[in-house]
Amino acid sequence: MNKPEDIKTKRDVVDHLLSHRSRHPVRENVNASAPANIALCKYWGKRNTELNLPVTDSLSLALGHLGSNISLSMGHKNDSVVLNDRELKPTDPFRVRTLDFLNLFRENQDEFHVVAQNTIPTAAGFASSASGFAALVFALDQLYQWDLDQRSLSILARLGSGSACRSVFEGLVIWHAGTSDDGMDSYAEPLGQQWPELRIGLIILSEEQKYIGSRAAMLRTVETSPLYQAWPDTVERDINEIQDAIADTNFSKVGRIAERNALTMHATMMASDPPIMYWLPDSLRTIKRVWNARDEGLDVFFTMDAGPNVKLLYEAHEQKHVLEYFPELVTTDG
Repeated sequence: MNKPEDIKTKRDVVDHLLSHRSRHPVRENVNASAPANIALCKYWGKRNTELNLPVTDSLSLALGHLGSNISLSMGHKNDSVVLNDRELKPTDPFRVRTLDFLNLFRENQDEFHVVAQNTIPTAAGFASSASGFAALVFALDQLYQWDLDQRSLSILARLGSGSACRSVFEGLVIWHAGTSDDGMDSYAEPLGQQWPELRIGLIILSEEQKYIGSRAAMLRTVETSPLYQAWPDTVERDINEIQDAIADTNFSKVGRIAERNALTMHATMMASDPPIMYWLPDSLRTIKRVWNARDEGLDVFFTMDAGPNVKLLYEAHEQKHVLEYFPELVTTDG
């Protein structure tokens, strides 16, 4: 087993967590799924890019039935990755990221065969990579029969995509940034209090792949935005306040904090050099529709991630009224 001070790379983490477990598959084919998640207090910026260690904590809500389904098997043919019924070319970014991750676990000449189905748009700001890598870790755990605990699964998922560590769980989830260099204290877990009435709905404005990926955008923001130095303190304040609001089931306060946190993240990105602007004209129009609906008495708020699409935050008993204002809304069950 690697000592903590020896853990520098993703492969070191894998070797550490699987030191007493087999790397030879036990099952021929497995299936697994995981929900996408939307952060109410965002993750934006890494203190370690190799291990995907974040600068700050973050807090999210899972999207219930919306996410990724993975079928995973091993054989002697060439590696293959199928996404939404289409086999991907060797240069496809999704295929490259998937196989780079699986190579961390490969110990023999067998090849991986992945069939993925996303029930949300891919690479469009709906956290498809989070649900995808979480589902992949669940599938690996079944394929090799590791029987890993949830913390270990969360850490492994983080190696594929930072926010994937949160998609290991349902409901409200907090990702602890941690402070150790090896990242063993950077993992997600369910928030102590859950809120079954809390909902996030999706306003899909574009399903096109983002013009700049989250990883590159995050790095540019950290390196060039003069506003980024204020971001860690902002998140610390928002995380503390939103947890208190959740404990009090104060929806309006939760919504205000989530909306403020998202706008602060996007403002920080816009101040990068060159600027990062994910919004479309329809994004701003949708934001104004949310504000107008709230002025008319509807308790609804929005959040946005690294993409143009808008997510609406509301409570289940308001869903009928929210749909009257936003008939295009894609609803979730949690």
